[in-house]
Amino acid sequence: MAAPIAAGMVFQTAYFLVDLYFVAHVGAAAIAGVGAAGNIVFLIFALTQMLAAGTLALLSHAVGRKDQIEANLIFNQASAVGALLSAATVLIFYPLAGLYTAMLGASAATAAAGRIYLYCYIPGLALQFITTALGAALRATGIVHPTMLVQVVSLTLNIILAPVLIAGWGTGYPLGAAGAGLASTIAVAAAVLLLIIYFVRYESYVALNFAQWRPVWEIWKRLLLIGIPAGGEFALMVVYSGLIYWLTRQFGTAAQAGFGTGTRIMQAIFLPGMAIAFAAAPVAGQNFGANHWNRVRATLRVSVIASVAIMTALMLFCQWRADLLIRLFTGDARVIAEGGEFLRIISWNFIATGIIFSCSGLFQALGNTWPSLISSGSRLLTFALPAFWFSLQPGFRIETLWYISVASVAVQAVISLLLIHREFRVRLPLSLPVVAEQPAA
Repeated sequence: MAAPIAAGMVFQTAYFLVDLYFVAHVGAAAIAGVGAAGNIVFLIFALTQMLAAGTLALLSHAVGRKDQIEANLIFNQASAVGALLSAATVLIFYPLAGLYTAMLGASAATAAAGRIYLYCYIPGLALQFITTALGAALRATGIVHPTMLVQVVSLTLNIILAPVLIAGWGTGYPLGAAGAGLASTIAVAAAVLLLIIYFVRYESYVALNFAQWRPVWEIWKRLLLIGIPAGGEFALMVVYSGLIYWLTRQFGTAAQAGFGTGTRIMQAIFLPGMAIAFAAAPVAGQNFGANHWNRVRATLRVSVIASVAIMTALMLFCQWRADLLIRLFTGDARVIAEGGEFLRIISWNFIATGIIFSCSGLFQALGNTWPSLISSGSRLLTFALPAFWFSLQPGFRIETLWYISVASVAVQAVISLLLIHREFRVRLPLSLPVVAEQPAA
């Protein structure tokens, strides 16, 4: 399952990388502005993760019990929540976009680029809730290829539109950061349309039924109890990233551009580990619903081993030539230096990050994501307090932030492992063990 999930996530992340490539040619202020605006994007992703985690956990448990009626009701309730969150995103985030980018931008040009990018991308971000509900439902039932194919088509459209809208290829009217947001919005809208067509024509286990969109508060409560901590985990990442942008304002636009570019590349590097965790969640969730305890434990073990192996290889590459990855997107010597140094130092936490992803996937599978939120909260505390203190000291250097981050992620990985093993001890023995089937006479 991880292979097509990884492919789909590569295509999803490529939205940002394609935009970054063309925006980088506009200038350092545009890179920094789009990077700063990316924190709002992360916040939206936190909310979509809230929906995805709750949908996947409840739906995979129903599938494991072979309760198709319950699965359909959960799917349609999740779709209704997704539609509501889409509308709320448009209403809430348009007024906040300008204020947010003005607070974090190192210059007026950086803030302006981030603001116009968000204005054009917020409709696309709103539509992410629809794709999240549909994609999580497919993943919970063990189906991942349609989502990947839809993302391929959507990315292709984004690749075609990005140079036209950002750089003005063929039109002579470059829109810069605004073009990046507009290209992504159009591509996401196409993905939503294709997924809806797939569900209407081909999906048989769960189906859209607007009669079941009327709120069933008990299901909404269960979705939120699982989803809110998972969304909170991503929201803490927004706070973490926003704090870094605030602390790095004193180092100028090039430093923020290097961090923004490095962060986008790091997100792409994390995809294999995230894909394994995303595959582990429905596998473990279905086995949890079917009371196969040993398979749940085995899923964590295999997930951690695979994640560590992959993330080790990626760490070694970044230690070797991280600057090569930055050069793919910009020719600015200082941005390359800042971004390369960021990736080289931060790569020491790749292995710990893979472990964290695996544990997070199992927390979702068990239907209890609060330990995952506790783990993420520990990272914010172990990073924010030392980072703020060092920022007040004479001779403060930006590299200090990256070393503090590495240490905080290592602590988070240890806490995640302790919490998931505690969860196994508390939750798995509570239900009756599976009775082995007797061979036929």
